Amino acid sequence: MDRILSGIEKVKNFLWQSRKRLSDRQFLLVLSILVGLLSGGASILLKSFVFFVHEYLESLRINEIWNYGMIFLPMAGIFITVFLIRSLWPDDFNRGIAPVVHAVRNARGKLPFSQTYNHIITSGITVGFGGSAGLESPIVSTGAAIGSNFADFNNMRMKERTLLLACGIAAGVSSAFNAPIAGVLFAAEVFLIELSISAIIPIILASAAGALLSKIILKESILLHFEMQEAFRSENLPFYLVLGILTGFLSLWFSRSSHKIHSLLNTFSNPYKRVLIGSGLLALMLLIFPSFYGEGYHYIKDLASFHTYKLFEGSILGNFVERKTWLFIAAIFLTAILKGFATSLTLGSGGNGGQFAPSLFIGANTGFAFAMVCHKLGFISVSISNFTIVGMAGVLSGVFYAPMTGIFLIAELTGGYELMIPLMVVSALSYSVVRRFEPVSIELKNIRKSQKTSGSEDIQILSRLAINRMIENDYDALYPNMTIREFLPVLQTSTHNTFPVVSLEGKFMGLVVFSKVKELVLQDSVRDKITMFQIMSKPAAIIQHQDSVSDILEKFDRTSAFRLPVLDGERYVGFISKGTLLSEYRKEILKGPTDITPP
Repeated sequence: MDRILSGIEKVKNFLWQSRKRLSDRQFLLVLSILVGLLSGGASILLKSFVFFVHEYLESLRINEIWNYGMIFLPMAGIFITVFLIRSLWPDDFNRGIAPVVHAVRNARGKLPFSQTYNHIITSGITVGFGGSAGLESPIVSTGAAIGSNFADFNNMRMKERTLLLACGIAAGVSSAFNAPIAGVLFAAEVFLIELSISAIIPIILASAAGALLSKIILKESILLHFEMQEAFRSENLPFYLVLGILTGFLSLWFSRSSHKIHSLLNTFSNPYKRVLIGSGLLALMLLIFPSFYGEGYHYIKDLASFHTYKLFEGSILGNFVERKTWLFIAAIFLTAILKGFATSLTLGSGGNGGQFAPSLFIGANTGFAFAMVCHKLGFISVSISNFTIVGMAGVLSGVFYAPMTGIFLIAELTGGYELMIPLMVVSALSYSVVRRFEPVSIELKNIRKSQKTSGSEDIQILSRLAINRMIENDYDALYPNMTIREFLPVLQTSTHNTFPVVSLEGKFMGLVVFSKVKELVLQDSVRDKITMFQIMSKPAAIIQHQDSVSDILEKFDRTSAFRLPVLDGERYVGFISKGTLLSEYRKEILKGPTDITPP
């Protein structure tokens, strides 16, 4: 512990010295590299933990009875995860990438400190024990929280905090796959949407730092990596067109079915009953589809290498399926279709994980099965390995609405750009199919729907407003034991009608609105008897310092108040008036659209 504290102190001193000697721009670049290294380190820690847990559990396979017993390990992992979340972070835990998107767009990039480690613990247990989910979404949440809290630690402004949050996201993805370009594109496509050249440089540095750390520390057996076995053949382009449409519909199926299963499981109010039902159904699925166990990356490698004898090893239908080719192909297609159910049961029952790895798994199985069908129909030029690889880009693009990420991630995983044309075709078609039926990503629907309703341009403008700039702190504070007679001199010199009542420790207690207590204040007989504590009232609403501008507007609309007090926890900070907020809004409109650029 002493070594840890000593290390933290050294980092503090380094940052303090750096901030004195460097310009703001240079200091931001230093922070982006540090965030990249920390996020990459968190990703490596999580991936390594899950890998070694899997290796240890695999070493315990001693007979067929034990093999069947292992299908209940995911249930144990989900039970532990739910218990930890309810015990340690009951009000401060958010799954998936939607809360991170909300933080970027509506909450000024603020994420709780507990998020820098709780996703590592819970997703490591869920997936390590065989839960059918991925680790990339927890890695993204962890990296984002590291960037956000690093910015708070160094008193950075909102734009800088948002940028460091994006650095953490990019570094997390790049270290998970050793794919720095994909990390940058994922942060840009899914989270920030608009970036200037100057803003993207810190993200590039962070992503490169995360990927470099991954390359140095992680073994290739832990990472998802492929060697291209055949070159792209232009005569196969029509088959890639069909694959693009097919992966688009499977992406749509995955997203919609996942949402439906989550909704059904949420009807059970008892969380442990939800665990029992969801993980119990998952155990039954593992009896038939053992490839649903864990992330499933080693099964993807087996598909791409055509090691088909491993795909149904341990399944109760294994021998039956492998005897006939058409049954085997049907089983692979069914694996792709039902993987989303296994992931939804894992996450919906209370486990922690993401949909990144399942998307790649579904895409690989779809591409493999489609290529096998082509072979059976006589089109032997279709490469099973290439279609397996390209299928992953299709489903990833469709599920996350991120075609550029899908293209470059698979290109980096294969170590080259030989498949760039089919990757572009399949990713674009899949994305187009999904957008045709679901213009907004289902996972982020609530957030994007609210943005669409209020106008995306308005949301962008509101997100740029700095709350500190709108706070008015020239209000005279009153103390609870102050009498009306002591209040009169304050009233005579004040330009305001409203006064905050604050304790000696700075804790906000209530408001005194002169117009509401005017008759009482003007009675001379009670001026020495009645205190501010007796005449104060509760405000219609309270603005917390970390509230987004959208939240503040909602409170003004709901209460019809002209001004509301601002608190930092319980400490009084000042007031925000509706007039000041609208004035700042008009100023931002006159500036015109801007992108996320660091100062």
